[in-house]
Amino acid sequence: MDVFLVLLGVGLLYGGGEALVRGAVQLARTLGMSPLVIGLTVVSFGTSFPELASTLAATFEDAPAVAFGNIVGSNIANIGLILGCTALIWPLATQARILRREIPFMLVASGLLFPLAADGRIGRLEGLFLFALLVVFLAYLIWGVRDARPETRQEFETEYGGKKSGPWASVALVVLGLALLLLGAESLIQGGLSIARSFGISERIIGLSLVALGTSLPELSASIVAALKREGDIVLGNIIGSNIFNVLGILGITALARPVEIDWLSSWPDLVVMLALSALIWPFLATRMKLERWEGFLLVGGYVMYMAVLFGS
Repeated sequence: MDVFLVLLGVGLLYGGGEALVRGAVQLARTLGMSPLVIGLTVVSFGTSFPELASTLAATFEDAPAVAFGNIVGSNIANIGLILGCTALIWPLATQARILRREIPFMLVASGLLFPLAADGRIGRLEGLFLFALLVVFLAYLIWGVRDARPETRQEFETEYGGKKSGPWASVALVVLGLALLLLGAESLIQGGLSIARSFGISERIIGLSLVALGTSLPELSASIVAALKREGDIVLGNIIGSNIFNVLGILGITALARPVEIDWLSSWPDLVVMLALSALIWPFLATRMKLERWEGFLLVGGYVMYMAVLFGS
């Protein structure tokens, strides 16, 4: 029954994330947003809503280790597993200078978790600070779109510039997506907690692995499709934007709703892995503006090794 709840939750989160992103994209196009801005903001942040729903559910189920582990584990999975696997499918080339500006911001956001979590608690004031940084990042991102190359604009135009649907259909998709996300998050957290308690696995490990993988499915599907179309800017924009939103948006909103308790002694190695993997893609992309297959192999290998150490401990 617990396994069924987990699978049901993952399925609902996937369907809800897809519906929410599609509806949000159509609404953004109705409001006149450019495909480039939509791809770098609405889509990359929209794919993180399963993490938001699951993190809030875990927090109100008095499972803060699952909540914090979900955020950190999702970022690790995004870089190590998803970005690595998509690079193995097809080397990810990018023309977008804005992506190189986003990576330092992702590193800063990830590094902020060390001083914020060191006292074992992220309170409402810290949550407000993180959310304010997200607003600054959004403004910075939209401003930086002006410098995008024509090739980058064309890539996003092709992906997100299709036929518009009616506003009510878009709103219906968003509402449906939110409903599925709420049901899926509750199912996944309940099943995951039961499995953890049955097998004596810590809630931290469940959050870092099972819950994080389940909530990362929208990023995985979007990245694989974009990689098969050889749209490297879209893959990298989604992953980097999602990681930034996970830290600043999800953790910020969750802490505002309810302060997040953290076991610092257990969690700091996970933060080191997250920061190390995030830092690794900077020199990879800075060399030839491309993530090669062998670099993707290193990212996937690092993720597998981390999971092995996590469960081995």
